[in-house]
Order: sequence, then C-alpha cells, then structure tokens
Amino acid sequence: MNLPRTRALGLVAALATVTIWATFLLVTRFAVKSSFTVEEVLVLRLIPAALLMAPVMWKLGVIPRGQSVPRALLLMLGASAVFPYVVSKGLAFAPASDGGALAPGMLPFWTALAAFALAGEIPGPRRRIGLALILTGAMVVSLWQILAGADDGAWRGHLMFLSGSGLWAVYSVIFRQSGLSPLHGMVIGLFWGALLFTPILFATGNVSFATAGLGDIAVMIVLQSFVIGILAMFLFGYAVQILGAAEAAAFGALTPILALLGGVAFLGETVTPLKVAGVALVAVGVFLASGVLSKARSAAAS
Repeated sequence: MNLPRTRALGLVAALATVTIWATFLLVTRFAVKSSFTVEEVLVLRLIPAALLMAPVMWKLGVIPRGQSVPRALLLMLGASAVFPYVVSKGLAFAPASDGGALAPGMLPFWTALAAFALAGEIPGPRRRIGLALILTGAMVVSLWQILAGADDGAWRGHLMFLSGSGLWAVYSVIFRQSGLSPLHGMVIGLFWGALLFTPILFATGNVSFATAGLGDIAVMIVLQSFVIGILAMFLFGYAVQILGAAEAAAFGALTPILALLGGVAFLGETVTPLKVAGVALVAVGVFLASGVLSKARSAAAS
C-alpha cells in the first residue's frame, strides 16, 4: 500500500515512540535488578539530557509563566523527575510486563479522570467503553496477584505504577492548559529536574555507581537520557503533528503488549494466561479510549 511520505513517516515515528516507551520499562527493570539503583538511573537520565538541551533552555526560558505555584511545580518536576522516579521505583518491585499495563496502560483512564476533574471534559460512549476495559484489564493484571499471593511484594510496584500514571495524567491536563509547546515543556522539566531533584537523589546516599562499569553507565546515559528522555518526546510530537492526537495516541495500545513480549524475551519474566488476557484488555481499551474510531467515523460521515 502506497502511503504519502509524510504519513508514512508519522506512522514510523508513532511506532518508534511506543517502542521507546516499552524500552524504558525493560531497560529500567533490568538496570535496577542488576547494577544500578533507581536513584543512579534518574541521575543519568536528568543531567546529560539537561546539559545537551542547555542552548534550548537559554533560548526558550525555564520559568513556566502565568501558572499558579502548584501547577508551576508540576510543570517543573512532574514529567522529568517525579513520574519517572515513581515508575522506576515500581520496577524495582514488579516486572516490566506489569508496568506496561499499569503505567502507560492506565494513563488514558487517569487522564480522562483528571480532565473531568480539572476541565469538566466528559468522554464519549466509545471512550467510556475503552476506559472500562482498561480498568478491568488492570485489575486482572494486578488484583489477582494480590489475592493469590503471587509475586510477593509486586503489589508495591503496582501501587507505584498507578501513582506514577495518575501523576502523569494530571501533568498532561495541566500542560495542555498551560499553552507551552512540547519542546518548551521538556526543557523546563529537564532544567528544574536536574537543578532541584538531582541533589535529592544524591542526598539519599544511593548514588555511588559502585557496582556499575563505565560501559554500563555510557549505555544507560544513551538510552535513558538521549533516547528515552529526548528522542521519544520529539518523535511523539512529530507523530501527533502528522497523524493527529487521536491516531498517535492509539499506538499507545502497543506499549503494554511490547512490554509483555520484551519482558518474556529479554528479562525471562513469567506470564500467565490470565495476565496475557489482562494486558490484552488494557491494549484494546487504550485503542478505544484514544478516540481514533470516533474520529474516523466523523470523517466518513463528512
């Protein structure tokens, strides 16, 4: 099938973005279960990216003007520091396959809830069905493990995944209302994350890199800082520009599936048929909640 070049590039960008999102879960899970602490991973994510983007910070500025103090703090630290820290902490307790369903997978549900609470937005019928499927799938993935006593301690990771996803959802709604561009929002987060959150990470006493080699540190900088921290943002923005927000968001349905497959293939994670069913429900729910079907129907009607 011959696609217009720009649309083809948009599809490639969207696929690359969700692959990077899944890679974040896999790489971070591997890192915190092997040679790195969560705090070390976040230091390697924040400082190199902030240094690389310093010229852009100088040009655009790093003060989120016209915002209340709580909103400004969330714009400054939410996406760059607090969200990845909470989710990374979760990956120290629970497998990446769970993280895919409960962190990015639950994001549309929390975003719809935050949009209703903060902006009065009410999702349409198809999106409500999708949100219900997401919630059901997340309960299948998480609740059965708690009831069955499987994966002792994983419930802590599940709570962190859900908390991180909820925080990102509130950030998303506030960011949309802020009028900032994606690039400006990113550099604001990187500057304040590196300036304010990095000292906190060092103060925990968990940043020494004593068990990590230089090669491992270099690989982690490239993946966490440049690929996950910067490239994914640009690719997703490009995909939204070419495909539209709804169609680009629909590709997020692949993230839980890729995280599950990657967890099995690369990390040796064990998944049960029930977990597979839960992840599938989340993926279908994310696709429906994106609103892409409603958009396609409206386009066909016109």
